[in-house]
Amino acid sequence: QVQLVESGGGLAQAGGSLRLSCAASGRTFSRNAMGWFRQAPGKEREFVAAISWSGSSTYYADSVKGRFTIGRDNAKNTLYLQMNSLKPEDTAVYYCAADSSALIWRGGAYSSHRSYDYWGQGTQVTVSS
Repeated sequence: QVQLVESGGGLAQAGGSLRLSCAASGRTFSRNAMGWFRQAPGKEREFVAAISWSGSSTYYADSVKGRFTIGRDNAKNTLYLQMNSLKPEDTAVYYCAADSSALIWRGGAYSSHRSYDYWGQGTQVTVSS
């Protein structure tokens, strides 16, 4: 059974930092692009960041560019999201996702949830002002 399990969420103050992790099990995603999305209460799920299978290419939403960094450790089958300079508007449930297609990088297409086939259950991030 393939699973993506997010962790690292919690409460942070504005200007603070959090690091999210997404551990994959059931199969390796070392050859697959992965991404992060978030969903705030009453809003649609929105793209945050994506990374190629090798980690050499990344893509960010404008709202997080310069503050968030996506990374991965293929040896550990784990995806990360380092979040700095947090703002109250970053409050949301954060989800990791993976593309089932191997060795492909679709660039900006990864801003669409349709580019992903596997999803985690999410981790709550709350930023207080």
